Amino acid sequence: MTDTPTKDPCSTPKDHDCPKKETASSRSKKRRTSAEDKELLSEIMMSLGIGEQESPPPQEESSRKVEELVAGLPRLSPRDMDQKLQELGYRGQMRARRAVTLMAYRHISRLRWLFLDKRPENSVGGKQNLLLMGPTGSGKTFLIESLFGSILKLPTVIIDVTPFSETGYVGQDPNNILTRLYHVADRDPELTQIGIIALDEFDKLASNQNNAVFAGAGTTKDITGMGVQRELLKMLEAADVTAPVEMTHSSYVETVTINTRNIAFIGIGAFSGFAGIVNRFRSGKVTGFFQTNAEKRRFDETAIAVDLDPEEVENVAYFQTYGFLPELIARFHRVVPFAPLDKPVLREILLDNFMKKAIAEFQLENIELRVPDAVVDHLVEAALKRETGARGLNTFLFTFLEEQAWNWFGSGVEKTVELFLEGERIRSRAI
Repeated sequence: MTDTPTKDPCSTPKDHDCPKKETASSRSKKRRTSAEDKELLSEIMMSLGIGEQESPPPQEESSRKVEELVAGLPRLSPRDMDQKLQELGYRGQMRARRAVTLMAYRHISRLRWLFLDKRPENSVGGKQNLLLMGPTGSGKTFLIESLFGSILKLPTVIIDVTPFSETGYVGQDPNNILTRLYHVADRDPELTQIGIIALDEFDKLASNQNNAVFAGAGTTKDITGMGVQRELLKMLEAADVTAPVEMTHSSYVETVTINTRNIAFIGIGAFSGFAGIVNRFRSGKVTGFFQTNAEKRRFDETAIAVDLDPEEVENVAYFQTYGFLPELIARFHRVVPFAPLDKPVLREILLDNFMKKAIAEFQLENIELRVPDAVVDHLVEAALKRETGARGLNTFLFTFLEEQAWNWFGSGVEKTVELFLEGERIRSRAI
């Protein structure tokens, strides 16, 4: 007897009472339905203010940071800025202070019009770049540090440009200049794009004065400095520049694109030997310029500290002879000469800045410091003779205090230290 195969009661479509098998497509449909329900529930909770809100896009967040920074900038007139500078101890250079504070005021006003008032860019004019030139110790770098870093608190970097060389050569890539500002601006590309970049030792970029460091034997470098000048051309105007996010020589590094349209550049340099070029032009030794103006004043070419008038630094041909591309100098809307500091200003700087700091430091060590007027005048005269400006004053002062500081700092013994003149020499003693 053969067994008859048992028929599955649920195998025919007519058997509606049997449970249906769950297929892959039906499972997928259930999952989609569940996700939709979850999304709907999330939307309802958000509309009621329950739960986390969606984060704004990164670009929108950066734009908000720029607006907050610009809105928080102090509303100071150029005169107000100048008063703040004097409160920080800046002395002298009234002509330069006027030019730089006015540039700062215009820069901040332009940022407010662009980012707060949303005015079109063609209605507010372009940015202003400055070139500050003058002898060492005349207050060029201190002015920028004090105004933009301490008073206005804009993202500001002061960069020594001597190590930079043309892309592809040994030395730092000029695009790393923007990397430095990017770090100061909390690594935010939008904040970076409204900052201040001061190019210190800018005169060292002139032909044959570049000091980019070799990375090893057999390597090559841009020895003229012209390559860096060419790369700076686009930065100083308005360009999208790709910069590495870290200071490195490696080609395999993350990059960020920074637009320089609203970054103000300030060149800073002593421009030693510039007066000699002015003399050559005026004497007619450079064909075609000032051949009939030999009666104009001539400079002592052996002097380090030379006082140039504004009209004496406006001729781009002078800078071309010095070793600069004319089109690069033309990117600076104003060349601001700094005068050597005279005796009254140096004396005021010594008493109001360096002397006060030295007295306060000695007081912290329970030591009274006395510096009579005769010693003060002697220090100022020495700085004038060495043509080192304000920078030399602090060095001179502490040189004469060094022996007594070494003897008594950290001893806990109360003392009085005095500087005095012995003939033409400054001496120190502890009482």
